[in-house]
Amino acid sequence: MKHLPELAVIAMIASVAIAMATMGHSRAAVADEAATTEQATAPDKTAQPRPAGSAAKRGVSLEIARDRAEVMHDVYAATLEVLHERYFHGARAAVPARALQDVFSTIQHKSKVEARWISVNMEPMSIDHEPKSDFEKRAAQAISAGKGHLDVVEEGFYRRAGAIPLDDGCIGCHAGFAKKPNGDPKFAGLVISVPLSKQKPEHPKTQSDSPRQQ
Repeated sequence: MKHLPELAVIAMIASVAIAMATMGHSRAAVADEAATTEQATAPDKTAQPRPAGSAAKRGVSLEIARDRAEVMHDVYAATLEVLHERYFHGARAAVPARALQDVFSTIQHKSKVEARWISVNMEPMSIDHEPKSDFEKRAAQAISAGKGHLDVVEEGFYRRAGAIPLDDGCIGCHAGFAKKPNGDPKFAGLVISVPLSKQKPEHPKTQSDSPRQQ
């Protein structure tokens, strides 16, 4: 795998992430589909066939949204680590976090699941990565304080901000090679937003697990 071109690797990751974003990862997904099937006791001759991909674009239950967001966080975090270790060699390659933004855009177009980086306790590489919403600002503070992730239900989305530990290479770029940051753990954040179905969900409790070091 390490001999494949970077673009091929990114394309493979996009395919995996799309699969994760558009399929259920819990029994609740099967239950939802079964309930829908049972309700259709008689064929409706006036019903129009749903366009391809419509199932992926409709909202999902809070339970499924939580599961998808967690799995996608793991996929993106692992991809970032692999790209850094095997494909990023200074100025000769695209910065992995920037390359993954192209994957984020593809996933959003295919499944309506959004993802974006936020800065936590290092200078952002782009002003686009500064925490913007109240939730993102609270998430950055929580991750900096040692929380593994923070989540919320708002505006029809389940949003999960998870910690991304930064290694020495990441810290060198963020801090500038002329500066030496203190020894405290450094993190970025990854915010994943999964659209919910229109049923009124129960708001999730804030999680307080410790971030996993890479």
